[in-house]
Amino acid sequence: MDQGESPTVIARILGVCRSSLYRWRAMARSTPNGLTSKPHPGPKPRLNADQMTQLEGLLKEGAKAHGWKTQLWTADRVADLIQRRFAIRFHPEHARKILKRRLKWTSQKPQRRARERDEVAIAR
Repeated sequence: MDQGESPTVIARILGVCRSSLYRWRAMARSTPNGLTSKPHPGPKPRLNADQMTQLEGLLKEGAKAHGWKTQLWTADRVADLIQRRFAIRFHPEHARKILKRRLKWTSQKPQRRARERDEVAIAR
C-alpha cells in the first residue's frame, strides 16, 4: 500500500479483508516490534526449580533407596516418586520428558548379561 499498490489487490492476494491490512499497517507503525511474533511462554511448570533440585538428589540416591528391587529408574518409577514426594501426579511419559529436558538425563538401556558369565575367563 505504501508503494502504490491497491489495498483491494493486496487483500485479495493475501486472502484477507481490506480492514485487516489497515489494522496491520497501524500496528506496524505504532511500535518498533508491532508485527513480530510473540512466542507463548507455555504453562507454568508444576515442579519449581527447588523441587527439581530435590528430585535430582532423590534420583541420584538410586531406585533401591526408594523401595524398588533394582537400581533402574523407569518413567513409571520417576512418576511414582514425584507423586509420593511432591504430591504432583504426572503421566510416566511426562516424567520421562522432565528427566530428559529439564534435568538433562538420558535414557540408558541396561546391558543384559548371562548368569553363567565367567568374568575371569573373559578377561583372560
